[in-house]
Formats: sequence, C-alpha cells, structure tokens
Amino acid sequence: MTTMYAALLRGINVGGSKKLPMAELRTVMEGLGHDGVRTHLQSGQAVFAAGHGDEESLAAELTDAIGKRFGFSVDVIVRDHAYLKAVMEACPFPAAELEAKQLHITYFSEPVEAARFAEIDPAAYDPEEFRLGDRALYLYAPDGLGRSRLAGHLARPRLNKGLIATTRNWNTVVKLVDLTAAPG
Repeated sequence: MTTMYAALLRGINVGGSKKLPMAELRTVMEGLGHDGVRTHLQSGQAVFAAGHGDEESLAAELTDAIGKRFGFSVDVIVRDHAYLKAVMEACPFPAAELEAKQLHITYFSEPVEAARFAEIDPAAYDPEEFRLGDRALYLYAPDGLGRSRLAGHLARPRLNKGLIATTRNWNTVVKLVDLTAAPG
C-alpha cells in the first residue's frame, strides 16, 4: 500500500552553509524510489508517496542520501498525511481567527513529555502561549515568530536534548496536509 508523506528538513536554505536546491532534493528522493515527489517553497519540505518503510526508516534513508549527495548532514522528520491532519485538527488555538505568522507547529522526532517544559513560567511570556501534543508543540506568538521571546526559550538545546525539532508556520502546516491528501 502506498502512503503519502511529508519530509520536513531542518535548517536548510536559511544560512550560507546548508544550501539544498529543491530540484536536487526531488532528484534524490526519486532516486530512493519515491513517487509523486513535490517540494513546497525553498525552506525544506517535500511530499512523496512510498510503498515501503515507516516514518523513522524513511527519515533515516533520506538523511543518509542527502549526506552522501550534498556532503553535509540534515535532520529530517517524516510524517504521514493522517498524522499531519490530526495535528492540524487538534490545534488548541483558534487557527481560523489568527494570521499565519501568529501560529506555528514544532514537529518533534519523538513524543515529548510536559516535564521537559515545566520550568517555563507561562505568565512571563504573556500573551504568547504554547501547548504540547504528542510529537508536536503548538505556539501562539501574536507578534510573529521573529519577535517571540517564548520561541527563543522553547528552542534552547537543553529543552530539546535528544530530539530533532523543526517548526512550520500555519500556512505551511495546512498546505502540507493538502499536498499529502490522496488525489481525488
């Protein structure tokens, strides 16, 4: 059975050292035997169909292929359509009422427990807020991610130790759900 997935690459095309042209990423993914490969924007997401593997093995396979082709390591998270849609539908904030710049989802490589973030005093970041899902964190940042003090705190290495974490704005979250939906 073929399943639609999104590959979320962390930290590419945002600085000078990890430039990864999307056309070349598509070629790498097609070389791995994936079908229907499409990229979205230039910031490291692709959708594809695969008839083998699971999220973790597909992510490891793509990470390895990127390293061999481009000579640098990139963290990759792969999630299937059902998971992406469930995360979108479980959003605890009124997404329809917010601007995309105000709402973000951080996808984690594995489940996270609330204890990891227990040191954060929510009142210190008001009106910004976050909520945890199983392998996702929802962030409401009314002034945008670039001005968010809470986003900076949430990104601290000790909070994310042992995890791959990559963040997408709400427009991208919705688009990835749409792109991974079965045709027709």
